[in-house]
Amino acid sequence: MADFNYLDNVEFAATVCDTEGIVLYQNARAIKRDGDVTGRNLYDCHGPKACEMIRRMIETGTTNTYQIIRHGRHKLLHQTPWFDAEGHLGGLIELAIDLPDDMPVFDRG
Repeated sequence: MADFNYLDNVEFAATVCDTEGIVLYQNARAIKRDGDVTGRNLYDCHGPKACEMIRRMIETGTTNTYQIIRHGRHKLLHQTPWFDAEGHLGGLIELAIDLPDDMPVFDRG
């Protein structure tokens, strides 16, 4: 199913941008959170510190993962590069996942 978008109706927000910071895709959850910003530039929506981080991730192909608390809820944010079929960096994907208050942690070491 080449036309089926697996991220459209999942329980986390997913946003995809290109190497210029232009938003290429948002799933339903991301649109509900941020409004439809497809076609807009991430650099216009973020402060200087966040813009610096976005540029660094695009330049180096590195990831960034952290937790925030918003409206009393813990969220995990994971920003990672995506690559085209030829292996060239295409931009970034951000996943914003609500974490349950009683989320277990398992040590699998």
